[in-house]
Amino acid sequence: MEQTARKLEEKESIKKELKLHELNPNAQLKIMGLPILWFALFLLVTIVTVYTGNLPTGMIGSLLVMVVFGEALGWIGDRLPIVKTYLGGGAIVAIFGSAYMVYSGILPESVSTGVNEFMTTGGFLDFYIAALITGSILGMNSKVLLKIGVRYFVPIFGAVIGAMAIAGLVGILIGFSIQDAVLVIALPILGGGMGAGAIPMAQVYSEFLGNPPSYYISILVPALALGNVFAIVFASLLNSLGNKFPSLSGNGQLIPGFKIEEKKSKFDLSKMGMGLLAALLFFACGHLLGAIIPLHPYALMIILVAIAKIGNLIPENIVEGASQWYQFVAKTWTLALLFGIGVAFTDLNAVLAALSLQYILLVAGVVFGAVLGAALLGKLVGFYPIESAISAGLCMANMGGTGDVAVLSAAKRMQLMPFAQIASRLGGALILLLAGLIIPLFV
Repeated sequence: MEQTARKLEEKESIKKELKLHELNPNAQLKIMGLPILWFALFLLVTIVTVYTGNLPTGMIGSLLVMVVFGEALGWIGDRLPIVKTYLGGGAIVAIFGSAYMVYSGILPESVSTGVNEFMTTGGFLDFYIAALITGSILGMNSKVLLKIGVRYFVPIFGAVIGAMAIAGLVGILIGFSIQDAVLVIALPILGGGMGAGAIPMAQVYSEFLGNPPSYYISILVPALALGNVFAIVFASLLNSLGNKFPSLSGNGQLIPGFKIEEKKSKFDLSKMGMGLLAALLFFACGHLLGAIIPLHPYALMIILVAIAKIGNLIPENIVEGASQWYQFVAKTWTLALLFGIGVAFTDLNAVLAALSLQYILLVAGVVFGAVLGAALLGKLVGFYPIESAISAGLCMANMGGTGDVAVLSAAKRMQLMPFAQIASRLGGALILLLAGLIIPLFV
């Protein structure tokens, strides 16, 4: 009865919103939750401060530029027909738009320098990653983790093995070294997007291989973009394949008879404060252990958070707070971070030079390998091959959260979102850990 009443309330709420939008067509035009005219005013003020040389220095000025310009570019990208459907939408426009602003000189050098410093020495990047890793892992449904647990990592490992194997094979055939094919192309594509995948991975590579992070980012960004394109295309093809061969598909159901119950909690400012503190402490503990254990602090942090989650060592209110803090950071600052990535880590000259037929073939091979490996090993542990390939394969090869939505929409299997999140979050964390372990083999 309660569920029926809630559904009726939701329907009534939707009807009221539809009527409101019919009366006011501009009601839907919002950026960052603000009416578009208000956001335009904020954008105008920011532009004036930037180009009159009156932008505040330090964190305030840099964050203002990153949030306002990042949201504007993201809003545009999410409305460009081809870009929003096949190229990652606002995320890609925020990265390449800001990179072009630096490349063309549109963004004043003093501003780009300030953003660069805020992203690197200012610690904004680490601050974002700490929230993402802690909140995403602690905030996952424990029932999902326990029920599919180790078994779901089988198709994830299959995706990794398949992607690395085909990447190495294609790389040899087209003239790439195995090191570049596996480390610089395959692993970053499987790493869960930009924030907790490519960026920290570039920093890990920089420490082991010697080139600056910007060198690797310039190669990783087009790989992620192309990987996202192929992931969406393959999702549509897998949906068609499942329709033609019903025995391969569960029509959105990964395991026969498996259902997920999601727990919802109200946002609480005090809990979010606890979540912020938990993220900072886990990040600090990762660095503390990094002084003793020869692994990257990000990888050690991931291990610590996973142990805490599996062992139920963290009180429920802190777990909820970490999840809520992560959601706030991801919703509010993701486009700002992507704008900063474009400014600080994306050399547009290097990006354009990296695009070639060989490069495109290699990225396509990585995505196909992820699909094939996830489908085959998923079948071995009782998963439907199509759903396994989509959730464990393609949702590792896309650009994280936005890529998950695009892939599952193309595959018409939005009910796989919880599994996609496991592949993107924990699978991406696994790739970061794996990268730290196998890099010494290539050095």
